Amino acid sequence: MKNNNIFENGYIEVEDAWQNNLQHISLKIPKQKITVFVGLSGSGKSSLVFDTIAAMSRRELNETFPSFTQQYLPKFGQPHVGRISHLPVAIVIEQKRLTGNARSTLATYTGIYSLLRLLFSRIGKPFVGYSDSFSFNLPQGMCPECQGLGYVDELDESRLIDPTKSLNEGAIRFVSFGPGTWRWKRYANSGLFDNDKPLAKYTTAEYDLLMHAPQQKLTDPPEGWYKTAKYEGLVPRIKRSILYSKEGEHHKEALSEIVKHKVCPVCQGLRLKKETLKNKINGYNISRVTNMDLVHVMEFLSKITAPLATDVIRELQTKIQSLIDIGLGYLTLDRNTGTLSGGEAQRIKIAKYLTSSLADMVYVLDEPSVGLHPHDIKLIKQALTRLRQKGNTIMIVEHNPSVISFADYVVEIGPKAGRKGGKITFNGTYTELMESNTLTARWLRKARRFNKGRKPTGKLSLRQVALHNLKNIDVSFPLGVMTVVSGVAGSGKSSLITALKNNLKVDYVDLAQAPLGVNIRSTPVTYLNILDHIRRLFGKANHVSTQLFSYNSKGACPRCKGKGVTITNMAFMDPVVQVCELCQGKRYNEDALQYLYHGKNIADVLALPVKDAAGFFADLPELKTKLDNLIRVGLAYLTLDQPLTTLSGGELQRLKLAFELDNKGQIYLLDEPTAGLHLQDTERLISLFNELVEQGNTVIIIEHNLDVVIAADWLIDIGPDAGIYGGKLTFSGRPCDAVKAEESRTGAALKEFLRTY
Repeated sequence: MKNNNIFENGYIEVEDAWQNNLQHISLKIPKQKITVFVGLSGSGKSSLVFDTIAAMSRRELNETFPSFTQQYLPKFGQPHVGRISHLPVAIVIEQKRLTGNARSTLATYTGIYSLLRLLFSRIGKPFVGYSDSFSFNLPQGMCPECQGLGYVDELDESRLIDPTKSLNEGAIRFVSFGPGTWRWKRYANSGLFDNDKPLAKYTTAEYDLLMHAPQQKLTDPPEGWYKTAKYEGLVPRIKRSILYSKEGEHHKEALSEIVKHKVCPVCQGLRLKKETLKNKINGYNISRVTNMDLVHVMEFLSKITAPLATDVIRELQTKIQSLIDIGLGYLTLDRNTGTLSGGEAQRIKIAKYLTSSLADMVYVLDEPSVGLHPHDIKLIKQALTRLRQKGNTIMIVEHNPSVISFADYVVEIGPKAGRKGGKITFNGTYTELMESNTLTARWLRKARRFNKGRKPTGKLSLRQVALHNLKNIDVSFPLGVMTVVSGVAGSGKSSLITALKNNLKVDYVDLAQAPLGVNIRSTPVTYLNILDHIRRLFGKANHVSTQLFSYNSKGACPRCKGKGVTITNMAFMDPVVQVCELCQGKRYNEDALQYLYHGKNIADVLALPVKDAAGFFADLPELKTKLDNLIRVGLAYLTLDQPLTTLSGGELQRLKLAFELDNKGQIYLLDEPTAGLHLQDTERLISLFNELVEQGNTVIIIEHNLDVVIAADWLIDIGPDAGIYGGKLTFSGRPCDAVKAEESRTGAALKEFLRTY
């Protein structure tokens, strides 16, 4: 495709965009084409695509609604851009897990369950009621014992109390029930118990009164008992006021130690009333159908011939087939949405739009390759091609060579990250990109070859692993080398690593954990725990309190309270975020800023980029070492005071890794560490992993990135497919030998990858 023909269907024109680090850029993006935005992590890709183009589209769409309606819609700030012309309605499909409670399943989220309820109410025998009778979220259908959850909560009373102690001695272990608390007083002041008597000496009646009594008014309350207060046993009280209320969110950890989910004894986990479960189609009730994976649900639907069901069956098959086509056929309809990965959630959203009749939309995707094996990425590419063929514009932020290669148009943002990025360094077709001398083109053209391999120092062997979908596999993890665990999404990789962790008898560094909890006050210096040290340096040099150099304490700017910005809520309009006029974003008050250390005040020091800060603190090893680790993971350009809320996913991941670089003789467990990273950053990470191995560590990585696979010493491939179709060990050995393994999806991908390069 020639460049002069790329705009045949029109274009979206961005003029003078200066959001975040964008350097007043202008460009045209072709309509009804697939445009991929590339560049280093932190270069400005998301600032252009999400924070400017998508935000403007969504903001202007919201403004078409009455102001009363706008207050209930998501808020999008005014992007820093001169003008955007010819802008369609944007649909953003992000890499975010679906928020879901215990009642949200794949079937309910996609609307498939509503159709199944209609199907069973129409043709299921015997007739038990209309559609609502098949809902586990409505009283008409839910099991009365578990309220449609499929499980009941039991409190482990042995963990809840210490029978050797009395109420006065703190017999109630659960948080917020300690002696002297208002909840404790409900028992101690009730007059029902001897507060100095150990619980072990209670009679059966006394114990039952303390633990299980239903809520009731006291017939003869003692002095000090509130007139309106009611007495309630400990177990029902914790269930009512904590476990089943919003307060439970604050006590998740404590609750996890005392609460056990047990299958509902009445419905056996099927969620519905017994009468409803008697209704069947071809021998299957609705719960048995939702327990099937999507492939088997299609088989079930194909055997239904009742004319009354024709329209419903067609609608169901359309929705389910679109999920199968995008590689999700292994999911069951009753899968809780909260357990789906970000990649699975994104594919579910893509599948939903594949069945939509809307055209001339702009679909904006955030790294659709993340969490996906090359085999799955082919299915994503097919789906996005279908969306484009319907007359839509596709915009993708991406690093994966396979996704970049099928773009109609490529825009590179750079040349570097942070303040040194934000410029357009290339825009043109993929063919033109590969002929250019840009950073991305150079890395795409780079020759690939297998690592020669290091000799392991030992091994960790697992036998008959059957966790989740794993099929009693035997596998060994070599020590002292880098091992990649690969396989399609849902094949059982994470289950294998979980089994490994359960069997490890030594400490390990688990970097495969939840994302960092960040807020506007979190910065690289707070995360690395060096701000206190810097504050002490200022305090000692100036003979004043260190609290003066905390923007969360005495040193805070009085107007912005140490945030550096002021946030004004505007009712139904977007909040206005402005740099604080008093401190100019420095966070500190004038008193704190008058004190210097080596010629700089505290705000000057925190405004230094990491690379410059390492030089400034060159004579302080305890600071310099941590800063050097940030440089090693490619974060030299970050300023010490940059809010972590402004960092990309790739930057946050590398920040986390920088904190764990100085160990020796450890086992490192990582989960897709290259997510969100440019090819150059991936190369830097691989070098870091090799350094860790040379230091005597073992590195075990769940990864799909083939550059990481060929750099590994050992490959363990799980598959061949996902869910019940996976869970087997399809290959274990040197990566170069995987190309000969017939069942290995990774081996097949490696063969194609090395042919390309």
